[in-house]
Amino acid sequence: MKDLILSKETSEKAVLVGLITPQQGEAKANEYLDELAFLADTAGAVTVKKFLQRLDHPNTATFVGKGKLEEIKQFVIDNEVGMVIFDDDLSTKQVSIIERELQVKILDRTSLILDIFAKRAQTANAKTQVELAQYQYLLPRLTRMWTHLERQRGGIGMRGPGETQIETDRRIILDKIARLKAELKNIDKQKSIQRKNRGKLTRVALVGYTNVGKSTLMNLLSKSDVFAENKLFATLDTTVRKVIIENLPFLLTDTVGFIRKLPTHLVESFKSTLDEVREADVLLHVVDISHPQFEEQVEVVNKTLQEICDSADKPMIMVFNKVDAFTYTPKDEDDLTPRIRENISLDELKTTWMSKMHDNCVFISAKKQINIDELKEKVYAKAKEIHLSRFPYNDFLFQTYDQEDWDSES
Repeated sequence: MKDLILSKETSEKAVLVGLITPQQGEAKANEYLDELAFLADTAGAVTVKKFLQRLDHPNTATFVGKGKLEEIKQFVIDNEVGMVIFDDDLSTKQVSIIERELQVKILDRTSLILDIFAKRAQTANAKTQVELAQYQYLLPRLTRMWTHLERQRGGIGMRGPGETQIETDRRIILDKIARLKAELKNIDKQKSIQRKNRGKLTRVALVGYTNVGKSTLMNLLSKSDVFAENKLFATLDTTVRKVIIENLPFLLTDTVGFIRKLPTHLVESFKSTLDEVREADVLLHVVDISHPQFEEQVEVVNKTLQEICDSADKPMIMVFNKVDAFTYTPKDEDDLTPRIRENISLDELKTTWMSKMHDNCVFISAKKQINIDELKEKVYAKAKEIHLSRFPYNDFLFQTYDQEDWDSES
């Protein structure tokens, strides 16, 4: 399969492009570009410039206006930039026109995410899902891959060789998509058997936006060494570990993080990865409270959870992580402008909508191990409640295990 995105060579210079629209104000557009820069860094690119333009809607041919495209072109030439990344999905027509004008590699947000997924996937399941998502992304964009061929459209039966090649490739890709879906069904069956073999242990799943500290928390609670770093999508493969708090064993699952503007077909491809979320008894929704837009990230996660499973009835604990990194700027007494999120202290935040969550809310730092005991108490209470609902006569039969005893028996 043709490599969709970044080469595996040294880091490339990249320019980012976004729009300010009536639906997306300047502050949000800048925030999205910051996140796009983080994605580019994760993929191995170095962002050297960000371009924003105010338009009512994207230009159907060039995404941005012709004047802005010319400005981007001049910057690309002057600074020897090899890649331009757009914050929204581009059509086949847009990519073709922009590539012809700029003469550099053109990516959109989806293709960048797919590149990261391809690099992060480790297991057969994740690799298959990434490949499926890549082909589904590639299918409607086949025409731009054959621009060097003729596309004659004479009378009936007078198709040019380029069009014939496109149809051939389309059939090949459709066959591969069907094969990959069949492979995923087989993998799903195997994983379903694995889940059944785990018995009736309570299942707790870590969910949340990407890069909020789920894997760090997983390592802390399970005393394991799940890969974690300050990059988007550090975890792509679902990881399950046995955890014991006091005298109660349960299963803890680390899952792939969510992100804004995640394409529908990408969510579809990774639904099987999130089977652990669907079958979880308790969800630990991890939130990076130090992020200035953490509330919007919470909404993105909740929306995605609703898409992949009906999480409304699942017990959920909101775990506000990274309290050690939380900062705010108090307003001056003579400043009469309305307060914004950056002017509110953590103690004040706790009295807002979070206060209504009562015992389903905890503030921690997984990195600094702050308030971890309170988190364990809350998880233990939920897990024990579910355990006793399944085994009501086991209240007095709990045995005292430590992690080594449990691992030696499994």
